[in-house]
Amino acid sequence: MSNSSFHVGIIGAGTGGLCLAHGLRKAGVGVTVYERDRHPTDRLQGYRLHISPNGSRALHECLPPDVFRHFVATCGAGNDDFKFLTEKMEQLLAIETEGGSDAVDSHRSASRLVLRQVLLEGLDGMVEFGKTFTRYEETDTGEIVAHFEDGTSASADILVAADGGGSRVRRQFLPDAPRVDTGVFGIAGKFPLTEATAPQVPAELLAGPRLVMARDQSGMFVAPQRFGHGPERSADAGHGSARSGDPFAEESEDYMMWGYSGLWETADVLSKPAPSREELQDFVRERTASWHPGLQKLVELADPATVTLFDIKTSVPIDPWPTKRITLIGDAIHSMTPFRGIGANMALRDASLLAKNLAAAAHGERTPIEAIHAYEAAMIGYGFAAVRSSLKAMELAITKRGISFALTKAAYRVFDAVPPLKRWAFGGLGNA
Repeated sequence: MSNSSFHVGIIGAGTGGLCLAHGLRKAGVGVTVYERDRHPTDRLQGYRLHISPNGSRALHECLPPDVFRHFVATCGAGNDDFKFLTEKMEQLLAIETEGGSDAVDSHRSASRLVLRQVLLEGLDGMVEFGKTFTRYEETDTGEIVAHFEDGTSASADILVAADGGGSRVRRQFLPDAPRVDTGVFGIAGKFPLTEATAPQVPAELLAGPRLVMARDQSGMFVAPQRFGHGPERSADAGHGSARSGDPFAEESEDYMMWGYSGLWETADVLSKPAPSREELQDFVRERTASWHPGLQKLVELADPATVTLFDIKTSVPIDPWPTKRITLIGDAIHSMTPFRGIGANMALRDASLLAKNLAAAAHGERTPIEAIHAYEAAMIGYGFAAVRSSLKAMELAITKRGISFALTKAAYRVFDAVPPLKRWAFGGLGNA
C-alpha cells in the first residue's frame, strides 16, 4: 500500500458504515462495503433514530448533495422539546432542543430503515450483500484479507469495523474490549398513526419524545415519527423509499413507537426460551396496568408483529491501542445504552472524521497510519464520554430508586421551574 493510493474495506452497511463509504467516495478513495444481509430490503422493521445537528452536519459533509436532500426529505421534523414524565403523565422536566432551522443545523427524526435505503443511493457496485464476516488475516504484502461465511474473501489496505455492538472484527482485533450486560432489558413496539389511531393517543404524547420514569425501576420511551408530506417530500418520493410499491413504503408512514425498560432480575418470565411477541406485549401490559391510561393505550395499539425484546449492553472504556490498518467506528467500538439517544450521531461523527483523515492521507498530507491514529485519539475521548453519559442516563431512569430516585424527581421539578438553571444543566441534551 502506498501512502496515497489505498482501498478501504468496511464491514457493515449500517448508518455509520454507509456514511463513511460516501465520505471516502467523495474524496476519491476506493471503498467496498460488506454486509451480512442478503438484500437491501432485509430486516424490514426498524425504529426511530434521532439525528442531532452534529449528526446532520456529518451527513452533509459526507453525502453528495442530492442524497443529502433526499435524507432531509424523508426525515420527520425534529421536535421542539423533550419531556420527562412520571408514569401518571405528570411533568417532571421539559427541555427545548437546540439547533438551527436550516437543512443542515437541525434536529431530525429518521426511520432507521428508510435512512439505510437513502444511504445506499450512489453506492452502486460498492456494497456487497450476503457477506457475513468471520475473520481477517494480515498478509506479508501489507494487505488485510477479510473472510466470509460463504467461503469467499476480499482484500483491502485498510479494514474498518462498522458491524455494530457484536462486532466480530472487534472480537479479533481488540479481544479485551468487551460489551457488558447492564442488567436492563427493553421491549419495543409501534403502530401506524392513522385517522383511527391518532385520536386515541394523548396530545401530550404526540407532541414529541417523552421519557417516563416509574417508581418500580422501570420506564418507557415514547416518540411519534411523523414524516413531512409537503412538496419537497412528494417530489423526492419517487427517488427512494416512499414511492408506491416500494417495500419501504410502510416504513415511511407516520407511526408511534414505545420502548419499555426494566430490570432482568424482576422479569423471570422473559428468561424462558424465546417468548412470543404476544407474550412480550402481555408482559408490558401487566407491568403498566397502574400507569396512566394514555400510556397503556400505546401498548394496546401496538401491532404484535413489531414487538421486540432486546438486552441493553454497554461498552467498557479502554485505553488506546497500537495503531494499525484496522480501525472501528460506531457501536463496534463504543456501544452505549439508548437512554440519551446519541448512538447514531456518534457513529456519524466517527464516519465523518475518519473519512476526512483518510482523504488527507489519500492526498499525501499524512500517512494512512497517522490518519487512523489521529482519528482514534479523538474518537476514544468523545466516544467513551458518550458511553459513560448514556450509562448514567440509564441509571437515573431505571436502576436508581429509593431516596436517590425521589431526589432526582425533585431536582428535575426544580430545574423545570427555573429556566436559567435548566438551560445550564440540560442545554446540550441531545446535541451530541
